[in-house]
Amino acid sequence: EADFGRVVDLLGRKVALKSISAEGITAEHMKRSAEFVADELRQVGIGAKVVQSRNPDGTPGAWEVIGSKIVDPQAPTVLLYAHHDVQPPGNEEDWESAPFEPTVRGDRLYGRGAADDKAGIMAHVAAIRSFVEVVGDDFDLGLVVFFEGEEEFGSRSFANFITENRDTLEADVIVVADSDNWDVNTPALTVGLRGNVTFKLTVSTLAHAS
Repeated sequence: EADFGRVVDLLGRKVALKSISAEGITAEHMKRSAEFVADELRQVGIGAKVVQSRNPDGTPGAWEVIGSKIVDPQAPTVLLYAHHDVQPPGNEEDWESAPFEPTVRGDRLYGRGAADDKAGIMAHVAAIRSFVEVVGDDFDLGLVVFFEGEEEFGSRSFANFITENRDTLEADVIVVADSDNWDVNTPALTVGLRGNVTFKLTVSTLAHAS
C-alpha cells in the first residue's frame, strides 16, 4: 500500500511512451520502451537487458526485455511474462482524454495500454520490490523475466527468441500478467491455457448472378 502511489506514477510514465508495435517493431520508439522497462527491473534487482529478436527469415525482430536473478541454482524458478507494446489508439477524437497522456478519472488511470499490458509489467515490478523488501535479497527462489515487444503485432519472432534463449528462460512456473479479471473489483487467476489457432479464410463468390 505504501508503494502504490509510486507504482501508479510509474505506470503513467510507461503509458506516455507510444510503444505502438504496429508502427515498427524495430523502431527507436520500441527500443526506448524496452529500455524503460529494463531500467525499472534493474532497480528492483533483476539483471535485465534489452535484446533484439530475429524473425524466422533472419531479419531483425522486436526489442525484448529479458533478465534474471538466480540466488540459488537449485531453487525453483518463476518466469514472469508481460508485453510492453500496445495497439494503435485509433481515432483520438473517440477518446475522452489523449491516449498517451495518462489521466486519472475517479480512482482509475486511463491511457492506451494502461491495462493491456503496461499494468501487467508494473504489477510484476511492484511484486518483486515488495517481495525483496519483505524477505531480503538473499531469497530461496529464482526469478526470470521476459517482457515481449510484439505481442500486439503477431509475435512473429517469438518462437525463435524462445529457442535461442531457452537456457535463460528455463523455469518451473510461468506467471503471465496478461489475462482477464472477473470485473474491476475482482481479480481472477487462470491456471491453465490451451493456446490458440489462427487462420485466414478467403471466400470467393461470383461477381454477378448467374
